[in-house]
Amino acid sequence: MVALQRPLLAAACLFLCCGVLSSPDPRLREALIQLEASMQTGGRMVLTEAEQRLDALLFEMKQEAVSAAIFPPAVHFFRAKRLIQTSPIFKLLQKMPKGGALHVHDFSMVDVDWLVKNVTYRPNCYMCSTDDPSVRFIFSAQWPKPLARCSPWVLLENLRTKLVNTTDLDNSIRTNLTLFTDEDPEAAFPSQAAVWGRFEQAFLAVWGLVTYAPVFRDYYYQGLTQFHADNVMYLELRALLPQVYELDGSSHDRAWTLKTYQDVTERFVSTHPDFFGARIIVTNQRRATRSAVAAAVEEAMQLKKDFPDFMAGFDLVGQEDRGRPLWYFRDALSLPAEKGVALPYFFHAGETDLEGTDVDQNVLDALLLNTSRIGHGFALVRHPVAKDLSRKRGVAVEVCPISNQVLKLVKDLRNHPAAALMLENHPVVVSSDDPAMFGASGLSYDFYEAFVGFGGIKSHLGSLKQLAMNSLRYSALPPQQQEEALVLWQRRWNQFVTENDPNGTFFRH
Repeated sequence: MVALQRPLLAAACLFLCCGVLSSPDPRLREALIQLEASMQTGGRMVLTEAEQRLDALLFEMKQEAVSAAIFPPAVHFFRAKRLIQTSPIFKLLQKMPKGGALHVHDFSMVDVDWLVKNVTYRPNCYMCSTDDPSVRFIFSAQWPKPLARCSPWVLLENLRTKLVNTTDLDNSIRTNLTLFTDEDPEAAFPSQAAVWGRFEQAFLAVWGLVTYAPVFRDYYYQGLTQFHADNVMYLELRALLPQVYELDGSSHDRAWTLKTYQDVTERFVSTHPDFFGARIIVTNQRRATRSAVAAAVEEAMQLKKDFPDFMAGFDLVGQEDRGRPLWYFRDALSLPAEKGVALPYFFHAGETDLEGTDVDQNVLDALLLNTSRIGHGFALVRHPVAKDLSRKRGVAVEVCPISNQVLKLVKDLRNHPAAALMLENHPVVVSSDDPAMFGASGLSYDFYEAFVGFGGIKSHLGSLKQLAMNSLRYSALPPQQQEEALVLWQRRWNQFVTENDPNGTFFRH
């Protein structure tokens, strides 16, 4: 960012305050343009010479993207995915160290192909077809008991031995585990009710696979592997902590599940020293009763005590429009404060376009309940008081572009509310929510949509750098660990810039 000359800056500020202007002055106009540019995310980031060269290259790439026949952020991600994959911007973003992913759900973080080709081919895996229609899975040493509203169980290894070609079966299973489709997504999901219905069915289909103990451990490790491969160095995972089951039908409690997450994380970090770690945000369904949420909060307080350095906090999940608002649970959610227990909150709030409803007030109520971050915050721009509070308190909005588009909150990502938030440098982090459900992976696809779609031609390398740093600054890591993570990230960032500097040796080779 080029610093404004002080006289021009003073004149620009005078004009903004008083509207004093005798005649159009090109220098004043330029000062106003630069002042506005300095206010956006990363606008005051001072770039090195190498960063400036890379920024110029990015600008050229953006101009080509904007002038293309089809602008990917303007169309549904299912149609845009292949275009994004061929984009030089996307390929650069894949190599960029992105910091942390702070809004990701437990059973939608791993590519669906891995579930199909790895998990469903394991011994003792049974499947039945529901009348929804969808599928359910279970691993069992014996023939499972019949499941209501489901066909008789089929042992998949027996079924596959009878098939000459298993491709159709695998493709059929795959379509039940994700929303992604090669068909017209607008026709496949004509309404929010339709897409959310299919979304929830996909989670139910995945459930029996990933809550089997051996798969549970492997799934999480594979998730860490995929995010790490996408140059993500830290993860905060929202997890329901299910009762994970064994082949004999026995199951483990939620403390076992959290301890397993911790053990797998430590194992992954031991073999990937450039990965900073992960923390778990324990969740509960927002459709639950008051007593159920109170019990969940009580349990979360105990888990926080037992896993103080691994459990980040608590959240309520599920479709906001069909769930109960945060204010409905205010007594349950006030329990930690009443008992003097520190239980940070990371509330989903404002993932709605229903203005003026009780659900629409979740963004304000989340702040009243001292949330550490706001999940989605799509409705935040409609609440100037909440927006001002979140800025002053440093409560970042976890923006998930692809999720908001696929779940039909916005069609053209250039019109996403986060575009306005980024223009005024509101605290924002970019995350991917449920990448496997949307046919994405890691963070790069969402970074592309945010950088190219929200930022338009104005966002630059400083914007990307600020977003990556935000993901560590607004994480649940304590301050000292944030600084350590930022030092590690800066080292990787410098290497990234060096290797992609148009004038550098790495780039030329």
